[in-house]
Amino acid sequence: MIRYVYVRFQSPAPNARGVHPGVFGLINVLAKHGQLSPEEERFKEENHAWFHANLVDPSDVDPHVYGRTLNPKATAWFKSTATHLLERLPGYLAILAAHGVACVRVEEIDPGTVIYDDPHQVVVVPYATG
Repeated sequence: MIRYVYVRFQSPAPNARGVHPGVFGLINVLAKHGQLSPEEERFKEENHAWFHANLVDPSDVDPHVYGRTLNPKATAWFKSTATHLLERLPGYLAILAAHGVACVRVEEIDPGTVIYDDPHQVVVVPYATG
């Protein structure tokens, strides 16, 4: 059995739904509110397109994987072996830092119950705590 380290870049604090938004979600919020410069917007568009072409969107495979009723706290994690994907994230992190948006790297061996798995990522529902 292969053991992975799973990697996620996320906000240090959960949102109202109790989920720590990931790097893509954080960038998308800045864009939605018109806070990205033209260069940052161009970076986002080019890199989102690259990820779309090189990484499966789990919701394209299972439209319910992020369902707010079925899996309200589901989050995606990169497998540590997906280095070609991870190496593209520093540009996103630089944009977040430039806007004062905190983002931390989290590594886990067992981040939760896996509800989606492909060669580069998993989507998990975190284990209940407390």
